[in-house]
Amino acid sequence: MTSSIQHTSTKSSDGKTPTAQADQPYKDRYLTIPNVICFGRIVGSLGLIGVAVAGYPRMFVGGFIALSLSDWVDGKLARWLNQRSDFGARLDSASDSVLYACLLVGCFILKWDVLQNELLLIGLGVSSYVLTSGYGLWKYGRIPSYHTYGAKSTQWLILFGAVAMLLDMSIWPLRVAIVAGTLTNLEATAMTHLLPVWTADLLSIFHARDHLKRQ
Repeated sequence: MTSSIQHTSTKSSDGKTPTAQADQPYKDRYLTIPNVICFGRIVGSLGLIGVAVAGYPRMFVGGFIALSLSDWVDGKLARWLNQRSDFGARLDSASDSVLYACLLVGCFILKWDVLQNELLLIGLGVSSYVLTSGYGLWKYGRIPSYHTYGAKSTQWLILFGAVAMLLDMSIWPLRVAIVAGTLTNLEATAMTHLLPVWTADLLSIFHARDHLKRQ
């Protein structure tokens, strides 16, 4: 005797099919491994200021390296564990902002004699971040969270530049990192101008254009 099996698509109470839920099981969840790491990065970043005030530059460097690498780790885990979400993207961007703000404050505390000659360039970098964040808040009501190629590259440049400066190796890598960060922020501003709605995880302005064409 033969039997036929009819495949039907059913929806759960939230209107999503089981397949869609399987594709994004953590879409609406906040307590995920990557998000816990982001929260830890925020707490650790604030701790960096205490280390700087206490006058431990090498401990400050070690802490900053560990926190920077945690940003790479949580991104990988979010993809591997299928725990990506809009909230996670926003939290990741927020934790990065806290980390770099604490880095800046800590570096001023530890190396004011060096950085006072770089205030114009630092001001340019900070202003570009304020511009892209402020534009996103004005247009979308939230800070952009694109995670572009430029942003990912700049994170490594800042890591190397800050360590080189803090360990009295050279100031030039930090200067290059600030310029790269400024260009990255300008690209993000252009992407915000281009996109009508808030969108996370677009790798470049070219990807943003392709995203628009698919809408």
